[in-house]
Amino acid sequence: MSTGQNFVPTCDLFDRFKDAARYVLPGFRDFGAVTRFSGEVVTVKCLEDNSRVKELLATPGVGRVLVVDGAGSLRCALMGDMIAASAVKNSWAGVVIWGCVRDVAELATLPLGIKALASIPRASTRRDQGLVDVAVELPGAVIQPGDILFADEDGIVVLTPEQATALK
Repeated sequence: MSTGQNFVPTCDLFDRFKDAARYVLPGFRDFGAVTRFSGEVVTVKCLEDNSRVKELLATPGVGRVLVVDGAGSLRCALMGDMIAASAVKNSWAGVVIWGCVRDVAELATLPLGIKALASIPRASTRRDQGLVDVAVELPGAVIQPGDILFADEDGIVVLTPEQATALK
């Protein structure tokens, strides 16, 4: 299953743009029922506090993708089934988390693209911290708000809005 109006496989994107395409290094796993998704990026930078993740996914997603820089922490989950269900209800195309998720059996049934490093049963502690719409750095790539992200079984490729426009 795929979501995103103009999905292009990541291998095709890399072949077309070569080194001008940014790609995230391997290590992310698929957790949602959607394994191919794309959309305009919204960013969150947080460490073991999913306050901003919950807030953003409760707003209209309009086919966008939330990219969460959780600093690769494996100590707690930044999204579970209730927050993911909110993302589905609000029309987000996907969520990429440099960190963990939980409730994976439920996540696997949701029509949402979800990529994260791993699962863990421990929830994050909400302390009302985190930054929104800032540049985030995932392994291998700096991602800006407004970039266009493409994710599939082969990985994650990020283009500038100008590069993505050239696909049309």
